Amino acid sequence: MRLDKYLAQMSMGTRSEVKKFIKSGRVFVNGAPASGPEQKVTEEDDVELDGEKVSYERYVYYMLNKPQGVVSATKDNTCRTVLSLITDGTKKDLFPVGRLDKDTEGLLLITNDGVLSHDLLAPGKHVWKTYFVRVQGILEDKDIERLENGMDIGDDRMTLPAKVKRLDAVSLSLSADDPGYPGDTESCLELSIREGRFHQVKRMLAGVGHPVLYLKRLSMGSLRLDEALKQGEYRRLTPEEIAALQKK
Repeated sequence: MRLDKYLAQMSMGTRSEVKKFIKSGRVFVNGAPASGPEQKVTEEDDVELDGEKVSYERYVYYMLNKPQGVVSATKDNTCRTVLSLITDGTKKDLFPVGRLDKDTEGLLLITNDGVLSHDLLAPGKHVWKTYFVRVQGILEDKDIERLENGMDIGDDRMTLPAKVKRLDAVSLSLSADDPGYPGDTESCLELSIREGRFHQVKRMLAGVGHPVLYLKRLSMGSLRLDEALKQGEYRRLTPEEIAALQKK
């Protein structure tokens, strides 16, 4: 790879800017001044700019606590996107893995790793995704049974069996003004599904007569939302989290 491309991909500047850095003697490769922007380097080379090492990363991974009001897209002409929340990205080809509705909060993985994204989203992989849901009405045993057995939501096939955990106000540990806190005629649950159909959670709950009032994704595969992240905040995944996601 050309040295100027290497530096530009690591967000050290535009191609024209890093060319100036190189020509002014600010860039060293393996302890020697760079010979020019066209100098070839690899991931194993020791590249420094102004005495600071510039390590090459092929893939980057961010955990985002998506807030309501932003869309899960790379570009949108009318709405703010989740990528606009990532301000320290070292790559220009980041994308969200899957999507959350505009009014849905919670865990969203942002990366440039297409292989991992495919593995997490491919229908045949059946990766579990868990959501916290507040719904209208009191959830009954018969409703849970329908969700857990698979149900007709208007597609050409039944949903796969889901996992349901009913929650009460005491177990939630939420303040009364939290959007997830249930009213007297509302219910809360954790719903885990292993498909990714259009509006699936909302359609399933509507199908048992309990429209969704609030929806937040808690986990995807082995990755669980960091409770320390406030809405709109993000962090890089740890090496252990990345390894767990990549594990077959």
